[in-house]
This record gives sequence, structure tokens and C-alpha cells, in this order.
Amino acid sequence: MTSPLAEPLMIDQDATLASYCAHWQQLPYVALDTEFVRTETFFPIAGLIQVGDGEHSFLIDPLEINDWRPFAELLTNPSVVKVLHACSEDLEVFRNLCGAVPAPLFDTQIAAAYLGMDFSMGYSRLVQQILDIELPKEETRSDWLQRPLTKAQITYAAGDAQHLAELYQVLAPRIEAAGLTDWLLADAADQVASSNLVQDPETAYLQIKQAWRLKPAELAILQVLCEWRERESRERNQARNRLLREKSLCPLAQRQPDSLSALSSIEDMHPRTVRQHGNTILELIREGARRPREECPERLEEPLPPAANKLIKAMRQVGQRHAERLGMAQELMLKKKVLEALIRTGYPQGPYSLPDELTGWRRELMGAELLAVANNFAEASA
Repeated sequence: MTSPLAEPLMIDQDATLASYCAHWQQLPYVALDTEFVRTETFFPIAGLIQVGDGEHSFLIDPLEINDWRPFAELLTNPSVVKVLHACSEDLEVFRNLCGAVPAPLFDTQIAAAYLGMDFSMGYSRLVQQILDIELPKEETRSDWLQRPLTKAQITYAAGDAQHLAELYQVLAPRIEAAGLTDWLLADAADQVASSNLVQDPETAYLQIKQAWRLKPAELAILQVLCEWRERESRERNQARNRLLREKSLCPLAQRQPDSLSALSSIEDMHPRTVRQHGNTILELIREGARRPREECPERLEEPLPPAANKLIKAMRQVGQRHAERLGMAQELMLKKKVLEALIRTGYPQGPYSLPDELTGWRRELMGAELLAVANNFAEASA
């Protein structure tokens, strides 16, 4: 099944990268992986890019490459499938590094779930199960920005590229035989599209988990704080929580401290934040508090009541039945946010309608059935 690991080629010059990109453009697929550091920065810092073609592994040094245009052309070439595993952060690395994300995309984690293996299966376990190879764990948290890289780091990184290509060689034919290729590629395309969405600073407050508890006047303060936090984090390339921790945001909006000492007493408020940004935060709170009532955000929807769990369970069973029939992981079928979006269209009395969140093959496969279950549930509860 697998071949011995050959010595990987390190690519650290623009001309060499362009030459190999021209070669990879002619292949049916390439396997891609990244090693990066992201401890205190807003954007991930690429330490290494791995490419596998099924026969060889290549290691691209992003600290030395300046011209990423040939690589971006490879990423967007529609005739070359890009193979990755659980790639949400990899997509961000590629977008920030060269302004492009891979498409079409074959995610081996999604493929495993489509074939009835565990949902969200880790890379090491998938390699163990499919290729019968136990991967080393020592380098998973090593410093990928150090130079020179150690021999152990190089071996580890090259192995990832080769084994990822070998996984594709096994999984892709199985997906094709099951008639699931189009569905998988559609899911991966949705993942790519989502990765391209950039958070609007003005709506960043909508992502705060407890924001639904706040009154409109408090939401105005939260909105101002979150907009500043989002903009500053990007401009400074600083992690959001290092600038201002999320757990502090709702207490700030509710308690509205008016001094540095009061600010210091806010839940989870780091002393560094008070020292560096305390006066700015106090002014932002005052700015939000001055907003006229008619300009304040409306209250956010509350979480669905516990009574709605029965309907969620009934609709989830629809997805489970289809998953069992198709031999797929049940979690692939219906995400909770999709079910909740459907319920919100008519809860509790109905009638219900299909939400925009239910798309593609899932809408075609289960849409009518989910609507029938929801509306029948409403009639029975009336």
C-alpha cells in the first residue's frame, strides 16, 4: 500500500516553486498540508507548506518564497483536485499567504464520514485505520518557524504529504463507487466559500454567545466594543482574546464601568488589557451608552426552549434514517444550526418552511420529509 519515504525536496526559491507548480498543474490531484504558528496572532503564520503527488513529497519554505502567484494558480486550477484533511485552518493559511484557497477540494476527513467511519476523524487515526501506519506525535507542537528545521520535523512533514496522497488513492475510488463524489465536493465547496467570508466588524457582536441576554442599550455598547476589537485585532495582527477577552464583553456592556479600577473588577479582565487599552475601552463604553434608543440594535433571538428538543430529535431521526441507508456517518446529515433555523420558521404552532441554511443535496433529499415531520408535530401539539 505505502512506499518508503523518499528524501523530500525543499523548495525555497521563487523560480523552483514556479517550475514545480507548472508540473503539478498537469496532475489529476495534489495533496496539501500546512504547518503554522498561531498563539498570539490574529492571522496564522505559515512555517511550512507540504505538497504530495503520490510519489514524492515537497516542502515549500514560506519564509523564503516571495512570489506566490504560480502556487495560487495551482490552488484555483479546476482540473487539479486538492486533497486536504480537516482543512479549515489550512484554508486560512493559504488565503493569507497567497490570496487563494484550494478548489476543487477533497477533504479526507469528510470522505471518511461519507464512508461510514467516525465523524471528525483525526488524521493520525485515519492513517492508522486506512494505511495501517502509526504516525509519530513528537513534532505536532514543535516550532515550525525555527530555521534550520530539524531532521525529525522534515521527516514528519514529508510523511504527512505522502500519507495524505495515499489516503486519497484509497478513499476517492470508494467515494466514486458509492456515487457520493458530487455530494462530497459540494460540501467541500461550501467549506471553501465559508472560509472566504470575512467578519464584518459592525456585526461581530452577533458572534458573542451570551449577547441574546442583553437589552438594546447594552447591545449598543457590546456592538461598539466588538467592532473595535475586530478592527484592532486585524490591524495589530493580535489574537482577539489577547486584546480583550470574550468573557469580559457582556459584563462590560451590562455593568458599564466608568473607571480603571471598576474596569479591573470585570470578569476575566486581564491586567494587561487594562494597562494598554483601559482608557480606550472606557471611552467606547461611553460612546455606546450615548447612542439614541432608536439606533440601538434590536434584542437577539433567545435560544429555543427545551420543549423544542422533541421536535429537533424527531427531525434528526429523518437524517439518521437516510445516513443508515447510505452508510454514512449520521452527523453528516443535519447540523443543529440547520434544524434550529427550520424550527424558527414556525415554532411552536407552525406552519414551517425550509430555511436558507438547508441547501444542496440535503434539501433535495430530505426537505419535504423534514417539513412534513415539523408540521405534523405542530398539529399533534395543538
